[in-house]
Amino acid sequence: MDELELLKKDWQKQDEYFTKKCSEDIYNMLQKKSSSIVKMLFYISIGELIFWSIINSIPLFSSQDYNNKMNAIYENVNILNWLTFISFGIIILFVYLLFKAHKSILVTDNAKKLMESILKTRKIIKYYVAYNLVFAFLCMVIGLFYTSQNDPKIAAKLEGSKDTELVVISAIAFITTAAFVTAIWLFYKLLYGILTKRLNNNYNELKKLEI
Repeated sequence: MDELELLKKDWQKQDEYFTKKCSEDIYNMLQKKSSSIVKMLFYISIGELIFWSIINSIPLFSSQDYNNKMNAIYENVNILNWLTFISFGIIILFVYLLFKAHKSILVTDNAKKLMESILKTRKIIKYYVAYNLVFAFLCMVIGLFYTSQNDPKIAAKLEGSKDTELVVISAIAFITTAAFVTAIWLFYKLLYGILTKRLNNNYNELKKLEI
């Protein structure tokens, strides 16, 4: 009888050992996967920074007529400069925060800290996408306003329009703005959404380990 009890205890110890070993293996796998995902997000953000740098450098390679027209429409060039400055500042900050998140996940030594790092990364991406949607909306509104005020052809057409025509024009401007913001949202959903979802799955798996 005593030998049987000892045998049972040995089996229980083995079960505890294998459970602990399995949990450690799962944690290491999730840490590695999470690190890879954040690294991929970091590379994508670098690519985005390069992309917008190329877009903003278009005026440098455009004709003088194009630049003169843009300067005439956007008479207050400081607005464009400030918008560009803020945009690049936010992207650089986003790149830095993702880099920090990646390093944090690499050195994390327990499931709780890894979960906190994943949550923090998800919030960074969420706020970044929200900022870009608001920024895209503001740029569109500012662009439409300055174009309607300073483009001679459009300004003349608006001045000669009736109330019903102004309503139609306003509706078209609203739909165009909404479509533009929606396109930006879909772009970021495709760009970051898939990886964020995988990161969220890792978080849920870690939560099970904690339980």
